[in-house]
Order: sequence, then C-alpha cells, then structure tokens
Amino acid sequence: MRPRSGPTVEHRVLAERMRMLRERAGVSLRAAAVALGAHPATVRRIERAETGLDAHQVRVLLERYAVSAAEAEPIMTGLAAANLPGWWHRWRDAMQPWQQEVIGIESSAALVRTWHPALVPELLRTPAYEAALRRALTADPAPRLDRHIELLAERQRRLEERGAALWALLPAAALHTTVGGPVVMAEQRTVLEEAAFRKHLTVQVMPLDSPPHPMTGVPALHLLRVPAPEIGDRAVLESPGARVDIIGEPAAVMDYRIRLDGACAAAPHPGSPLPEDGDRAGNP
Repeated sequence: MRPRSGPTVEHRVLAERMRMLRERAGVSLRAAAVALGAHPATVRRIERAETGLDAHQVRVLLERYAVSAAEAEPIMTGLAAANLPGWWHRWRDAMQPWQQEVIGIESSAALVRTWHPALVPELLRTPAYEAALRRALTADPAPRLDRHIELLAERQRRLEERGAALWALLPAAALHTTVGGPVVMAEQRTVLEEAAFRKHLTVQVMPLDSPPHPMTGVPALHLLRVPAPEIGDRAVLESPGARVDIIGEPAAVMDYRIRLDGACAAAPHPGSPLPEDGDRAGNP
C-alpha cells in the first residue's frame, strides 16, 4: 500500500470505474462489502480513491460485479501505476492535505484557469514574490518556506513541460501592491509581460477603474480540467480564513466557469500592455 500523498489521476480514474461497474451490476455497497468480508465504508473509500487499490480486493469486486476478463484486464494492469505516489509526495512536509488533493488533479490538468482578487495568481508568481508574500502572511520557518518555494517551482515547470494551458485573470491592484520591494515587483512584472509570447499562457489584467464584473468579490479561484471522462472539472475556492473548498458538483463548477468567462470578456484583450504605476485605467 503506497504512503498517502493524495490520489493521482490514474488512481481516481480506476476508483471511479469501480463505482460505475458496481452500479452497472446493480450491486449495493453492502453486498459488495459482504463479498469482501468488510464494512461498506471500505467499498466507499475504494470508490472515492481514499485508500490504496489492493489487487485482491479489486479482483474480488470485479468477480462480484460479473465483469468480463477483457474488461477487467486493463483495470488490474493499471493497479501498479495507480498505487504509485504522486510526484509531489516528496514535498508532503510543506503541504496541507487539501493541497495534495488539488495538486493531484492539477498535475494532469490540460487546462488551468485561475483568478486572484488582490494578488498575482500562485502559478504565475516568481520565487522571490512568493517568498516575500509567505514571509508577510505566514510564520513558516525558513526550511518549510524553502520547501514551499521548491514545490511551486516544480508545479510551474511541470505545467509548462506538459504543454498544459494556463489562463489567468488578475486585477491591476495586484501590480500596485508592493510585495517584497521594487526589485521583486519588477521581476514579477517582467514575467507577466513575457506571458504574451508564451504559447500556452494567457494573462488578462482587469483595470483599476473597471466597473463591477462577474468575479467581483469572489475569492481566489482555480478551475481544473482533466482530459479523462471519469473525472469532472473541479473548482477550488480559497476563501478568507484559510478555508478551501474543492467543488466537483457540475452545476456549481459551471456557475464559476460562467462567472470567469464573463469577467474575462470584460477585461482587456490578452497581450494588452500592463498598467503602469499611476495608470488607473490600465490603458497603454
């Protein structure tokens, strides 16, 4: 059984297939548990990817669901990969449990859309910007802070290496909030300006004098899309007070997507010049 570090997408896909096969066979949680000689909660944890996929348990369940050998073979073959720890496992000491779940989805996402109401979104931050921000907002000791910065850099590297699309919306206020001093902000601005020339990166900046838009008042938001039919889109909402909600209900995720679409439609076109100091309208 692999050490827990949040399920990978491969694990989630197999777990969801097990649920679908059980429901297709008309087998209740209790009946599946009887076949395993376990509690129904055990079956539920398997189907929610909350525990490792034990080969014996999976084989027993597939037999109980009368799954053909041809259909069962790829599931059994995929168990080894599904049980491997995610690449982020080595940084568990610098992560909250919810971060492990989010990064587990993010690591296979084909599209990440992100919004922050006051700051540069996390996946666009330079190491210096993120370090200065963490020092201001947390009491992290230096070793934990260093680990956090390493993890963020690895997330950014892997996102770009996979060719995943990142579409970020931020308010111009983020560029007027000095994090770490003028040198840090100048470097951060350069990264945002270079976004216009990067193939898989889109950045839009909402001017300071813009009227209210659909994302006004909405906390930091991330929308994750994974190209696997078994896994729906996820919305990650980072509310004040360190509360984080990971939302998978399709109607709720769609509502946030519509809001973000509306805000992006109201913002200047991607590639527009960033607002200069004192330029409240965000115009060139």
